[in-house]
Amino acid sequence: MRRMTTLSSMIFPRSGLSRLSVISARWARCCFIFTTIDVPGAILTNAFGINSPGNIVGLYIDTTAREHGFLLAAGSFSTIDVPGAVRTEARGINNSGHIVGGYIDTAGRDHGFDLAAGIFSTIDFPGAIATEAFGINDPRHIVGFYLDATGRSHGYLLAAGSFSTIDFPGAFRTEADGINNPGHIVGNYSDTAGQTHGFLLAAGTFTTIDFPGALATAAFGINDPGHIVGAYVDTAGMEHGFLLAHRRFCTIDVPGAILTSAFGINSPRHIVGLYTDATGMTHGFSATPCHKNDDDDDCGNDRPGGLAP
Repeated sequence: MRRMTTLSSMIFPRSGLSRLSVISARWARCCFIFTTIDVPGAILTNAFGINSPGNIVGLYIDTTAREHGFLLAAGSFSTIDVPGAVRTEARGINNSGHIVGGYIDTAGRDHGFDLAAGIFSTIDFPGAIATEAFGINDPRHIVGFYLDATGRSHGYLLAAGSFSTIDFPGAFRTEADGINNPGHIVGNYSDTAGQTHGFLLAAGTFTTIDFPGALATAAFGINDPGHIVGAYVDTAGMEHGFLLAHRRFCTIDVPGAILTSAFGINSPRHIVGLYTDATGMTHGFSATPCHKNDDDDDCGNDRPGGLAP
């Protein structure tokens, strides 16, 4: 399980498809209204997924340094712990309230999980040494990543009980992070030079997503209209969130934060993620565009589709 959930920690450590393309995008001006999400008593909170009713899932770390998943619904927090697990994190939620995520068992092995109607089901990619689940849509198609016997990371899609590997062609590492109801998948990959890029997989076609001028980019979430959120690292090594809508990127920075990353977006365009404040504390956040129908604000309000012209 990846404890550090920022793009910076991913790039500074450490199947068959039809076509490839690269996004040609431009800048846009965006305004957001931010709300901090802190699980009461936690020393760290991350928000990862949000559904259209506005329910939010994520993880928090308690004062004993134990990691738990959480659900925030109707203003109330509920803890999510896989029975017998050492650590649990909740990553994605669909509109029916089904939740996916990852946990570590007492032997130290990583597994994915699916939580529906109070019942946990383990997700293990066949033959993998580790599996995590990150995204789920309403048909209950699940995406995530697994490590093969050599320790190499691959994305996967689990649909109707069948696993499919998702590997960006020529990539050293691939991870699938989000899936919408039309079945479009976003994630990130590392090329052979070690640079991290985001990607969109739609109708068998991979599209690379690179924030203009960034050292690294990762795409983490996608809603049904096709708006995409993620994170990028600028040339100064600072991490920012982003929204990509109708071929326009805009930066998401929580005011006063030294790091921001956006992980989930729902169809009403509410965004969730994490930020680190000036004292080094990490919090979850939710964000909504300031304007609903304003041509001066290109936050994906006037036209649908992250890649639509």
